[in-house]
Amino acid sequence: MNDKIRILQNEVLSANWYTLRKITYEYQKPDGSLEKQSREAYDRGNGATILLYNKEAGTVILTRQFRMPTFLNGNETGMLIEACAGLLDKDNPEDCIRRETEEETGYKVSEVRKVFEAYMSPGSVTEILYFFVAAYTKAMKVNEGGGIEHEQENIEVLELPFTKALEMITTGEIKDAKTIMLLQYAQIQSLV
Repeated sequence: MNDKIRILQNEVLSANWYTLRKITYEYQKPDGSLEKQSREAYDRGNGATILLYNKEAGTVILTRQFRMPTFLNGNETGMLIEACAGLLDKDNPEDCIRRETEEETGYKVSEVRKVFEAYMSPGSVTEILYFFVAAYTKAMKVNEGGGIEHEQENIEVLELPFTKALEMITTGEIKDAKTIMLLQYAQIQSLV
C-alpha cells in the first residue's frame, strides 16, 4: 500500500445498481506536506472484453446495443457498436469472457488469448478491464446470441469487414474505447 495516502472517511453515497463512494483522504505531497482531498469512486466490479476475428474472411464480430449514458451525453440514438464484454461475476476473466461471448454473440470460441488489461476511467471508476482476442469460424456459431433476456439485453450481432470496422472509428460510428483499443491492437498485431 501507498504510505503517502491515508483514508480518513469512506462514505457510501449510493448502493443502488453498483456502489458510489465518497472517499476523503490525506495525500502527502512531494514536499512532505499533507493535503486533504475528497473524490467519488464508482465501483461496478471488473470486466472482460473480446474481439473475435476471422483472418481468412477478414472479418470481426462486434455488437450493437442501447447505452443510456451515451444517450444522455449526445448519442442521439443511444446505440453503440462495441466489442463483446461483460462484468466478472464470481468467475475469472477468461471464464467470464467465454460465457459472455456465447451469450452475446452466439459463438463458442475454443481458444481465447488475454492481450492486456487497463483501467478504463481511472478518475472515477474502479474497474479493471481484461482484454482478449480469439479467432472464430462459422462452425463455432452455436446460437443466435443477443444476450440474456432476464438481464434485459437486446444485443444485435454484427459481422463486419475488419477494414470497415477501422473506418468506422474515423467516421465516428465506433466511439467505444474498449472496441477502438481492440481493433487497433488487431491492426498492430496483423491479426486480420
